[in-house]
Amino acid sequence: MMEQKGILVIGEVEEGRLSILTKELLGGARRIGDEANEKIGLLLIGEKAAALAQQGISSGADKVYVADNPALNEYNPELYISLVCKMCTEIKPALCLMGQTDFGRDAAPRAAARLGSGLCMDCISVKFDAEKKSFAQTRPAYGGKALAEMGSASMQIDTIRPKSMEPLAAQDNRVGEVVRISESDDPKTVKAKRTVFSKLDETGVRLEDAKVIVAGGGGVGGQEGFKIIKELADLLKGSVGATRVPVDEHWVPLSMEIGQTGKIVGPDMYIAVGISGAAQHITGCLNSKVIISINKDPDANMFKISDFGLVADYKVALPVLIEKLRAAGI
Repeated sequence: MMEQKGILVIGEVEEGRLSILTKELLGGARRIGDEANEKIGLLLIGEKAAALAQQGISSGADKVYVADNPALNEYNPELYISLVCKMCTEIKPALCLMGQTDFGRDAAPRAAARLGSGLCMDCISVKFDAEKKSFAQTRPAYGGKALAEMGSASMQIDTIRPKSMEPLAAQDNRVGEVVRISESDDPKTVKAKRTVFSKLDETGVRLEDAKVIVAGGGGVGGQEGFKIIKELADLLKGSVGATRVPVDEHWVPLSMEIGQTGKIVGPDMYIAVGISGAAQHITGCLNSKVIISINKDPDANMFKISDFGLVADYKVALPVLIEKLRAAGI
């Protein structure tokens, strides 16, 4: 293989725990590492990093690097990217994985530019090529209409789309090494500071974690249409999503948007109601295991990627569907 060795996962923390995506990355890294005979490292940043180290080891990491300075609790591009670059320079991983999140979208390109490494964003697959002794990553192209496979000849940084890798079952008795590291920059010297942080209100199951999503598009026609969509979602114990049009029209909040400019989801079942199927939306739901489309336009692009489709007015179809589900005791 290349002179670099190992796989480094850059972890993220949500509500005091490793994020679900971080566990997915560790599971994927563990499987790739076993094939390539590589060790898995995890970098955790923030005051609670040390307390979460065992979670990382239980999820597949061999060694956890922790930077637990309280000054790092809030994401600061200068400090975080400096830390990522410091770790990559010191341990020289062959592959560095980040989530395709706000953090990953911001940090990965900057880190790759500083390190002179390869970069592949929004990957849905990363595999080890035993013959070439390198990594091959696959990402959607042309708005999800094609898949591009990219090779790596040097250190590679990839961001991974949620639900693209499977987490491992936690092994609480797994043993690993924990290494404390110091930040390379003094927090007092940073040029930019966050002054305001506002969290969007989210009720029910988060879209990223939902097993079932019922999403509405411009064809829903207004806020009233989303009431019956929510009724169906509640019945299926799922969440409500939307395309960009309902968000731009202020029918629903921004937190519901699914697509290239919103959230990337991968539920077991995705029900698209009145969604035409613009490329930027398809990018956000393509990882769904089953896609069902309901649209009165038989030529809607959404039907092309659907497993099941119903050409009908949702105002007629959804009440019947809800009635049948209730009759079945769901």
